[in-house]
Amino acid sequence: MNTAASRSRHSRDRVIGILGGMGPLATADFMREIIVATPAEEDADHIPVVLTSNPQIPGRIVPIMTGSGPSPLPALHAQRDLLVDAGAQCIAMPCNTAHHWYDELAAACPVPFISILDAVIGELKERAEPPARVALIGTAAMLHSGFFQRRLVSEGYDCRVPNAGALESQVLPAIALVKKNHLAEAEKLFRPAIEELLANGAVLVILACTEVPAAFRVDAAWMERHCLDSTAALARTCVAWALGR
Repeated sequence: MNTAASRSRHSRDRVIGILGGMGPLATADFMREIIVATPAEEDADHIPVVLTSNPQIPGRIVPIMTGSGPSPLPALHAQRDLLVDAGAQCIAMPCNTAHHWYDELAAACPVPFISILDAVIGELKERAEPPARVALIGTAAMLHSGFFQRRLVSEGYDCRVPNAGALESQVLPAIALVKKNHLAEAEKLFRPAIEELLANGAVLVILACTEVPAAFRVDAAWMERHCLDSTAALARTCVAWALGR
């Protein structure tokens, strides 16, 4: 079959490496988004991927919040190198919080390390121009680190985050529910937190935790109207890289 997809198949030999496990469902969701974002008519039209999903990577929260405890950086380095040795020609890490260590991971990486932050900013500029007000939903550690907020402000955006009450009573419990595979219950907590940010003037809410969009797949239309999904943004950026765009 001499289809457009088949004719361009020669450009799909770039291998995407996925540094996953943070958490496992978020990693699976990211893999799904890569497949959805790829123009294909048959199996051979899809992009080759190597994936490591290691849930035993040390936690990110304590080192970021307190500066103590075992750092996940050595384990992240090891997983990165495992992917490169397995043939990955780029690396993607579907965990926003772990991007606290992105600079260290990318600096010595022998292949491109695609940033979820860059992916989100690229799509945000297509949907809302500075100085639009945008908001972030994510883990307490990611918000405490501040790397996402600093980047948004440097790009000219007015950045808002959930108030302490919403973070403690809605966002963080909902993230925990996703990790337990209780997605419907998680969505019921995420949604009012997002609606409050929209009511306070945010034109878009960035789902800056890859656990969040997994809870909205049953109502993706609402999420797509009001949110920017960091998982999908990273997947689309990876597909564009693989296709040489």
